[in-house]
Amino acid sequence: MMQTNRFKARLAAAQQQIGVWSMLADSNAVEVLTQSDYDWILLDTEHAANELPMVQAQLRTVAQGGVSAVVRLAANDAVLFKRVLDVGAQTLLVPMVDDVAAAERAVAAVRYPPAGMRGVSVATRANRYGRDADYLQRANDEICLLLQIESLAGLRNLEAIAQVPGVDGLFVGPSDLAAALGHLGNPKHEEVQRAIFEALERCHEVGKPIGILMTDPTLAARYLQAGFDYVAIATDIGILRSGAEFHLAQARSATAGSQHG
Repeated sequence: MMQTNRFKARLAAAQQQIGVWSMLADSNAVEVLTQSDYDWILLDTEHAANELPMVQAQLRTVAQGGVSAVVRLAANDAVLFKRVLDVGAQTLLVPMVDDVAAAERAVAAVRYPPAGMRGVSVATRANRYGRDADYLQRANDEICLLLQIESLAGLRNLEAIAQVPGVDGLFVGPSDLAAALGHLGNPKHEEVQRAIFEALERCHEVGKPIGILMTDPTLAARYLQAGFDYVAIATDIGILRSGAEFHLAQARSATAGSQHG
C-alpha cells in the first residue's frame, strides 16, 4: 500500500511542524540531520547543486526514520514535477508562484489525468517499483503541494492562489520578499516583517496553512508563537558555518589567554 503522507496529514490536523533546510546536496548531511527529531526536512534543488539521482539518494536516507521530506523544485515545470515525484517525493515546494495560473499549472503537474497532466509510469520508486497496487488511485490525494509567495504579485494574489483546488499550503520566502519590497538582504526590515505577518493572517483567513524559513532564533520563535504551521529553523550550511566559527573562536580565545599568561 502507498505510504500515507505524514506531513500532509499533520497539516490537515493543524499540528505545527518544525523543520530543517538541507542545501549541501549530500546524503551524509541529510542522515545527520534526520537523526535529530525534526518533523520535516527540506531537500533543496532551487538554490543547491542538487540533481535528481542525488535527491533520490537523499529521499532513501530520509526514509530510514520518521522525518518527512519536502523537495523544493528548481522551477514550476511539469517535467521537474514528474521526475521528482517518480523518485518518491510526496511533498513538493514550488518557488515563485505569482498568480492563479501558475498555481493551477502546479496542481495539474502533481495530479494524474483526468484531474491533471502527470505522466503515468507503473514501476517507479514512488510506487515501490509496482508493488504498491493502490498508488495510482491514491497518489492524487496523498501528494502535498506547497507554493511559495515571494513577490509583490504573489502577495497581491495570495488569497486567490491559496484557494486554488489542490493547493495544500503556502510558504513565505523572506529573502526574495525582502528584495521585492526594496530591502535586499534585510528580511528583518519592519516593512518585510509586516508583510510576513499579514500573509500569515490572510492565509489563515481562507483556511490554508502557511510556512516559512527563518534561521534567526528570535524571529523563528515569533513565527512559531504567531501560528505559522510549518517553520524551518536552520539550514545545514548555517549549522556547519556557525559550528566551525564557534570552535575556531574558542581555540583562538584559549590561545590568546595562554599568550597573555
